[in-house]
Amino acid sequence: MRTLLFIAVILVFELNAQANPNDSIPVLLTDTEIQIECTEGINSMYNFDFKRADSQFRWLKGKYGWHPLPYFLLGLSQWWRIVPNIQDEQYDSAMIAYMDSTILVAENILAHGSEVEGGFFLSAAYAFKGRLYAERHSWRKAATAGKHAMKYLDYCRNHEEFGPEILFGDALYNYYSVWIPENYPILKPIMMFFRDGDKELGLEQLKEVANNAFFTRTEAQYFLMRIMANEENNRRAALFTSEYLYRTFPNNAYFHRFYARLLYSTGQHSKAEEVSLSIIAKIDSSYLGYEQNSGRYAAFFLGEINAHRDEVEEAEKYYRLCVKYGDEIGAQEKGYYLYSVLNLGRYAAGRGETEYAKEQFKKVKKLANKKDRTYDLAKDYLKGL
Repeated sequence: MRTLLFIAVILVFELNAQANPNDSIPVLLTDTEIQIECTEGINSMYNFDFKRADSQFRWLKGKYGWHPLPYFLLGLSQWWRIVPNIQDEQYDSAMIAYMDSTILVAENILAHGSEVEGGFFLSAAYAFKGRLYAERHSWRKAATAGKHAMKYLDYCRNHEEFGPEILFGDALYNYYSVWIPENYPILKPIMMFFRDGDKELGLEQLKEVANNAFFTRTEAQYFLMRIMANEENNRRAALFTSEYLYRTFPNNAYFHRFYARLLYSTGQHSKAEEVSLSIIAKIDSSYLGYEQNSGRYAAFFLGEINAHRDEVEEAEKYYRLCVKYGDEIGAQEKGYYLYSVLNLGRYAAGRGETEYAKEQFKKVKKLANKKDRTYDLAKDYLKGL
C-alpha cells in the first residue's frame, strides 16, 4: 500500500512538471498517428497476445505518460485477462491500479483544459472499475464508481467533433437505462433520478461506434453481440458480429466460445462441432485464456451434438468432460453442468445401471434450484426408476 501511495505521489509531481495551466493539451483520441501507433497493441490485446500488447502499451506510456490513454489500455489489457473466466480474481488488483492511474492522469488533463478527453477517460475508467466491482458483488463500490462514470459522461456529450469514440458511453447509457427498469422493476425508483434514455437510439449509437470508432470499436462490437443475443433475441445479428470477432481475433477465448454458443443455438451443428473442438484443442495446448469455463461450454455443445446423432459413447464422453471442467472451477450449479449430469444419469438408466443413474439424478436435485427445469426433470427421472 505504501509503495502504491509513493508511486501516486511521484506521478502527481511528474504530471505537474509536464503541464501548467497555460499549456494546451494535445488531443490523442482523434490523432490518426496515435491510432497507427496503437493498432498493433490493441489487436494483440484482443487476440490474447498480452505480452506483445503490454509491451506496446508501455512504450506508449513512455512517450505519452502525461496522457491517460496508455494507462487505460494497460488496465483494459488486465480486464480482458479476466473476461474468459469472470470468477478469476488474480488480475483484479492490477486492473484497478491501472484504472486508478488513468483517473489520476485524466484529472490532470481535465484541470488543464482538456474537458472532453479528460471526461471520456474518467468516465471509462470508473465504468470499468464499476463492472469489476459488480462482478465481485461489491455493490457499494460499484455504485460509487457508476456515479462517477455518469458524472464524467456528461463532459463528453454533444461533442461530435471528437468522433464516434465519445458516443460509446452515451450509447450504453441510452440502451441500459431503459432496459434495466423494463427487466428489473424493483430498480425503477432508482432510475427516476437519472435522465431519460432511449433504447433504440442507444442501439443506433452502438452500431455507429462499432462501425466507425477506433479505440472503442471492439468494445462496442462486444456489447452489440451480447445485446443482440441476450436482450434483443436477434441471434442472426448476434451471429454476424460474433463471427466477425472470432475471425478477427481467433485466439480470444471469449469470442471463440460465444461464436460456438451461437452456432449451436441456431442449429448450425457441423460448424458448432468444429469450433467447439478447436476450443478443447486450445485448452489442451495451454493457449492463454483458454481454461475450464470455455471448455465447459464446448464440451456441453459437443455432448448435445453427438446426442442428437445417437452417438452415445461420444455424447457421454463430452458430458463427462463438461462435468470435469465444471468441478474444477466450482461451476456445479450452472445449467450446462446440470444438464450434463442429468444426461449421464439418463444414459445409465437406459442401460439398467440404476444405482449410478440414481446418484446422478440426486446430484442434480441437490445442486439445482427448485424452480429450474433440471430439478423437475431429475425428480421425474427418479420417480421413473
